[in-house]
Amino acid sequence: MHTIAELRAAYISGEKKPSEVIKEVFAVIEEKNDDVFAFLDVFEDALAAAELADVVYEKNGADTPPLLGIPVAIKTNILIKDKRATASSKILENYTATYDATIVRRLRDAGAIFVGATNMDEFAMGSSTESSAFGVTKNPLDTSRVPGGSSGGSAAAVAMGAVPVAIGTDTGGSIRQPAAYCGLIGYKPTYGAVSRYGLIALASSLDQAGPFANTVADAELIHNTMAGQDDMDGTTITDDTYPAVPVKETYTIGVPRDFFTEGVDEDVLRAFDTHVEELKALGHTMVDISLPLFEKGLAAYYIVMPAEASSNLARYDGIRYGYSAPAESLLEVYEKSRAEGFGDEVKRRILLGTHVLSAGYYDAYYGKAELARKKMREELDEVFKSVDLIVTPTTPTPAFKFGENTDPLAMYRQDIFTVPVNLTGVPAITLPMGAVERDGTALPIGVQYIAPHAGDARLFALGKKLYDERR
Repeated sequence: MHTIAELRAAYISGEKKPSEVIKEVFAVIEEKNDDVFAFLDVFEDALAAAELADVVYEKNGADTPPLLGIPVAIKTNILIKDKRATASSKILENYTATYDATIVRRLRDAGAIFVGATNMDEFAMGSSTESSAFGVTKNPLDTSRVPGGSSGGSAAAVAMGAVPVAIGTDTGGSIRQPAAYCGLIGYKPTYGAVSRYGLIALASSLDQAGPFANTVADAELIHNTMAGQDDMDGTTITDDTYPAVPVKETYTIGVPRDFFTEGVDEDVLRAFDTHVEELKALGHTMVDISLPLFEKGLAAYYIVMPAEASSNLARYDGIRYGYSAPAESLLEVYEKSRAEGFGDEVKRRILLGTHVLSAGYYDAYYGKAELARKKMREELDEVFKSVDLIVTPTTPTPAFKFGENTDPLAMYRQDIFTVPVNLTGVPAITLPMGAVERDGTALPIGVQYIAPHAGDARLFALGKKLYDERR
């Protein structure tokens, strides 16, 4: 699949038409989706939108919106008016969105054409896209392995060549981890940089939407199109919310080696060490740093996230909307609808979240987790006084095989490097870092760069130098 810039140039020159590209997208989906299952729904009206774009390009050429005619896939927990938004859950199987999410409106205003809704872990609860109520998504690079999650469908849509970019959501690594598994760019913005209005919530203090792409430049363009203050989301930030973070030619980059604990694949660590040496050769200053509280991030996350999920998912009660089970009493409607409508992982996290919020346990669990979160942010702020960026592997292993991680705790450890970013609200990007061989297949792995709050431009600038210019 071409990049956005390549497609734009072809459209402007007349070498290609948006309608031709959309037909190519549909052809790839027709050929590959039965095997990969990246898409839950394909939007046939995309072709009509593309034909209108054909006319606009013929008339106006380069004087057109920056994403006009660009095909985009979008995770099924983001609302598009009159399209299904299921969050890959049986309880929302027949739910049709009644309005557009803010990011959908902004992308469409820039000319983007939505071609389909992608599969995900149910309500974004998972790291493998195995918990979808509608079937598993496979990694296009090795279909015996997971694509990552929870935005695995969006990652797979780009990796299988259907679209140049796709939109996912990231609550604890759900963009960066599947991007790393599929050899893509994945971006999680500063919390509040992108509106959550029209996003089906998992954990409201953690959720952010971001892009998957084949180049950093494409990811940057998509992010910048979606970003900005929104009156419909009171958590969105403005340009003066945080101090300015300048872009530099070279950086002091912190390496939290004591954070690379048990369970990190030796091949991943070797590739990471090689990457660090490459950074030195490029003129960056590499320093070892200590982030002891980051090691507590996983424990804190799996208290905060289920607690917020428990509250957010209380609305799915079989009465207001979504799946409703037949029953003889109101209480039975609640019980049967939720028992039948939610999958096992969702039930597990709701029960955990309800427990930690209950009387007698709130202070012991949730209160302490929030305190740990506050201390993690303070620790990070202190570290960023001496370094410009932090670098880690994105994931502790390459993509694992289906059925390989049956222990929920082992699955949760896949997020060890990503969840602290969400807990502290800072931005992070994953870039491809090479590959490791497993069973005769080269599996991609990723490297994660973390910036201070509002350091999004710094990450994009560095990413373009490290990746785009060296592709």
